[in-house]
Amino acid sequence: QVQLVESGGGLAQPGGSLRLSCAASGSIFSIDAMGWYRQAPGRQRELLATITSASRTNYADSVKGRFTISRDNAKNTVYLQMNSLKPEDTAVYYCNANIRSRIGVRYDYWGQGTQVTVSS
Repeated sequence: QVQLVESGGGLAQPGGSLRLSCAASGSIFSIDAMGWYRQAPGRQRELLATITSASRTNYADSVKGRFTISRDNAKNTVYLQMNSLKPEDTAVYYCNANIRSRIGVRYDYWGQGTQVTVSS
């Protein structure tokens, strides 16, 4: 069994920063791409950023220049550094990882979600 556990959400003021973490654990053979998504009330889930196993990154226009995705392969962890936060960044944030288990099955796993609220 594989789990993704997120941490680091909370309340931030406009212009402030938060750093999200997402650690994968369990029967892991390898992790390919990892990413961060968010979903605000009444809206579809939005892809924010992805990072490959070689640390190549890609960003949505809505967060480019403000958010930075990174990963620590030794810790099976992906991070999202969020700077210059805006009220419209308020949402539940989810991590995603494409993981091959030790029995050879490849699957997309999701974290449980962490709330980020940007408000003064």
